[in-house]
Amino acid sequence: MHRAHEFRRGPRVQSHPVDDFDFSPHHRANIDAVAPVTSSATSHTPVAAQYVVTFLKPEMLHIYRQITALRAFRPVVFCQKREHGAEFPFGEIVVLPKPRTHPLRRFVQKQLLDRPITIYRSEARRILAALEQSGARLLHVYFGHIGVHLLPLLEICPLPVIVSFHGADAQIDLHKPAHLARTRRMLECATLLLVRSQSLADRLVALGAVREKIRLHRTGIPLDEIPFAQRTAPADGAWHCVQAGRLIAKKGVATTLRAFAEFAREFPLATLTIAGEGPQLAELQALAAALALGGRVSFTGFLSQEKLRALCATAHLFLHPSELGPDGNQEGVPNAMLEAMAGGLPVVATRHGGIPEAVEHGVSGLLTAERDAPALAQSLSALARDPACYAAMSAAASARVAAEFSLSTQARVLEAIYREVAAAT
Repeated sequence: MHRAHEFRRGPRVQSHPVDDFDFSPHHRANIDAVAPVTSSATSHTPVAAQYVVTFLKPEMLHIYRQITALRAFRPVVFCQKREHGAEFPFGEIVVLPKPRTHPLRRFVQKQLLDRPITIYRSEARRILAALEQSGARLLHVYFGHIGVHLLPLLEICPLPVIVSFHGADAQIDLHKPAHLARTRRMLECATLLLVRSQSLADRLVALGAVREKIRLHRTGIPLDEIPFAQRTAPADGAWHCVQAGRLIAKKGVATTLRAFAEFAREFPLATLTIAGEGPQLAELQALAAALALGGRVSFTGFLSQEKLRALCATAHLFLHPSELGPDGNQEGVPNAMLEAMAGGLPVVATRHGGIPEAVEHGVSGLLTAERDAPALAQSLSALARDPACYAAMSAAASARVAAEFSLSTQARVLEAIYREVAAAT
């Protein structure tokens, strides 16, 4: 028997009267059973309900991998919207669309009350009925802000509820009293809280979470899909650097451009490829032009998984100088960085979020302070001048991911967490 305080729920409270709006009959749950079930679990395996608002956005491939890697539990997905079914085939999906009154709810809760949007109590009851119909033994919610959205459900749900945090969902809008209060209430109601990094666990504790309720569950990387290639320094100095991710403030792409401009003065044949799309694209392209980088920098836009892996296979260095965004947005452990490391790419990054938990400074990569372009350039040059150290870091980067971030290992970790909460109910 587990200690009671690890699974304690807070007292139920009344939601705001705006939650009394009802669901339209048009929006009753329906089962999408077009695509084949991808998990190997059978109908006799205990059900673990998975709540993902949109199943599934392209950038959430890691969630798809995690869910379909389950073996000891049968995942049934609950969502508001089904997208990209061809790319993410899955059979057991319960679609629970937003109510027709959602625009009114959004206006009242967000604009008038300046609080996070939460479901109606009637929606909570309908989701609970669908969970009971599925035979679920537990509910796993992705992500922290969605846990807040589902707070009326968490307050009445008799099942153990696990909420996963991946980074930004632990800090956005928490300077607002209503957001902070509901986030703390969600942390209290959840049975367990999963985090991708220890730094994120510390963040939740600072928000008021009970540390005994927190479990570390790393990102899982499919090592069998990513061949390791031992990297060696290019004899002609034509270093190919890569950064991949959303073009947003926390990714530090502007710092990358400034550091690369300095690095390229010493290694004039070096090139930089930036893979990804986002609101900063025009600003970053203008910065590249202002730094006179010309044809040395290319912006590819969003790349498929296959194309990104092919790009990394031709690269020598992976850059990821993440920084705290102006809105408080912070990284967990970046997936693109982990995949690059698995393939043998040494990383030059920052001491930010969960990055130091993946990149061992001086072993599998080099770390600098946030927003320090000169230090980042010095790290690039240090590796370029030391072929033996560079080659050693290539092997160490892959070994680090294999030891800590294997998909199969992390899937078993998740199943152990599921057993923990299921056994305590």
